[in-house]
Amino acid sequence: MGWTQHLIIAPVLIPLICGALQVPIKHTRHWFKFLLSLVSVLSLTAVAVTLVMLTDGEHWEHGIGVYLAANWMAPFGIALLADRLSAMMLLVTALLSTAALLYSMLRWSRVGVHFQSLFQFLIMGLNGVFLTHDLFNLFVFFEVMLAASYGLLLHGYNASRLRSGMHYIAINLVASLLFLIGVALIYASSGTLNMADLASRIAGMSDTDLALLKLAVTVLAVAFLVKSAMWPLGFWLPAAYATASPPVGAMLVLMTKVGAYAILRVWLLVFSDGAGQAAGFGFDALLWGGMATIVYGAAGMLASESPGRMAGHGAIVSSGTLLAVIGYGQPSLVTAGLYYMVGSTLAVAAFILLIELIDRIRSPGAGVLAVTMEAFAIEDAPEPPVGVGIPAALAFLGLSFAACALIIAGLPPLSGFVAKFSMFHALLMPEPAAHGSGSLKWILMALIVVSGLAAIISMLRFGVRTFWASGDIAPPRLQAAEVVPICMLILACVVMTLQAGPIFDYLRRTSDGIHQPAHYMQRVLGEPAVPNPSKENAK
Repeated sequence: MGWTQHLIIAPVLIPLICGALQVPIKHTRHWFKFLLSLVSVLSLTAVAVTLVMLTDGEHWEHGIGVYLAANWMAPFGIALLADRLSAMMLLVTALLSTAALLYSMLRWSRVGVHFQSLFQFLIMGLNGVFLTHDLFNLFVFFEVMLAASYGLLLHGYNASRLRSGMHYIAINLVASLLFLIGVALIYASSGTLNMADLASRIAGMSDTDLALLKLAVTVLAVAFLVKSAMWPLGFWLPAAYATASPPVGAMLVLMTKVGAYAILRVWLLVFSDGAGQAAGFGFDALLWGGMATIVYGAAGMLASESPGRMAGHGAIVSSGTLLAVIGYGQPSLVTAGLYYMVGSTLAVAAFILLIELIDRIRSPGAGVLAVTMEAFAIEDAPEPPVGVGIPAALAFLGLSFAACALIIAGLPPLSGFVAKFSMFHALLMPEPAAHGSGSLKWILMALIVVSGLAAIISMLRFGVRTFWASGDIAPPRLQAAEVVPICMLILACVVMTLQAGPIFDYLRRTSDGIHQPAHYMQRVLGEPAVPNPSKENAK
């Protein structure tokens, strides 16, 4: 086994060790704990970049690296898997974690004792979900991720945060119970929990076992869809976004995509065209559920006055779009959907971090004044220009807000527009493998357009009431630790726009790979255990 293969488990071990080391350290040494966390996330970024290059460079056969935990061959042991999709998600997690950690440096990491440890365990759970190829191990990493998020969501608690946090915990505990029931039923029907082994067995299952398996994966899907906030299961999410501290809210955006990632991984592998009678199971439900989620999220954005709830509904729109893309079942559309998922995740996370800074300039009566002027048709006569410059802090807030609004709404020239244009191009150029019919593509395209209009209307309304209706605004005092993370995330979206060609080439190879389940079965089930030299010498 080469050193590169050990990199597959490094994204789990690094935050685990860092979080465990921080537990006994007193909260008074917060700078030391912050530096440990910073070393961890920077190391994870380096590992993620290396895995992206290894998987895309075909260092492993078919770009798939397999790590057998405890040296037990699949399906008897736990297999961790790194491919282009998981490497990409690891890189997004590292980038978002770095931004959230830097933002929390001056204030939020000092509110509670174990913020840094919980933050590292959250990263560990996220990375484990992206790497595991075993359903029970997926459940374990889900629970590690959720347990850490419970503490982080209540971090710096107040009455509203405590209330929404209790709702969040209760709903996710029910989802975890459904997850465990689904996993148990899958094992009862198929005799395995390894995803590749399950995909290899499903075509030869009897009708009775297949019926039980479909029931099991339906229960499992409900657990995934609660976490991905599909309508009507995502009612809890806007309140959680609105009340969470900014760095935790930014991580919640990524956690919403974890459920969609699990569905993408399991469904394209297990219910592919080679699954016999089970081929294509559940894709129509994902398509219709995703479109309903887009409608719910768009309506929620229009109805939201709070920017936190607006961001939550924006994340719901993003999640619904991804679910509909998966349900449509077209590889080229999945390519565009992955690009959209990354860009929207970074933009919504940046907007959540920005909200706290914008609140420093918002006047409590500005919203009421704006509504009153609109209701009574009072015109605000423009004053002659006097050439007064805009303070740098206000310019940063305004430009950052405009960039987030453009990306979330999907307007040119940033990555949101590129993503939606690419989805429209894929829908207008259908492929034989698509599960969606010709009429559904027009409905999906119309919903994507309408959701973009709803986003820009709600964002513009918030921007006008904040930057225009407030009268003379005193420039807020911004710290570099607050500005740099937001700039990082927005700059990443700009880079995605400028480098759209190479990124789409990478995502196209990613989509082609996950639509070829035979390669996963060959690599996971064919990975040999490492020989034991002592036993060989004894023979």
